[in-house]
Amino acid sequence: MNETGFALDPRLAADTRPVASLPLCDVRLMNDARYPWLVLVPRRAGLVEIADLHEDERAVLWQEVNRAAAALRAVARCDKLNLGALGNIVRQLHVHVVARVEGDAAWPGPVWGNGQAAVRGDSQARLLIAALQRQLAAPGTPDA
Repeated sequence: MNETGFALDPRLAADTRPVASLPLCDVRLMNDARYPWLVLVPRRAGLVEIADLHEDERAVLWQEVNRAAAALRAVARCDKLNLGALGNIVRQLHVHVVARVEGDAAWPGPVWGNGQAAVRGDSQARLLIAALQRQLAAPGTPDA
């Protein structure tokens, strides 16, 4: 926990790897090698729903989702992006950005609760995280 009272949910910490910190959100990579999958977590204590953010922070959240989506599309093959803020299991507000490819393990259904996760290896994760970090830092990335 930090001085603002924010602490990352232990399940999110266990299931993801850190990628970057944007002005509002931490960007994390899901540990499921079946999909290029980011999770954005606003660093605000006690948030459950997007509506719990102040209006100006909601705008920043969507800018950061767009920025993460653009970075993901730049580094991963993608036929469709899935966005979601379910929170049925992990109540802490977080937004999923998942790059989908026709014929992937869950296509055309949702990735949530579909099959067994394939753990992403350390070297594969490091390469993907480095590519995502370059894209998130690039001047041409939306809202960079």
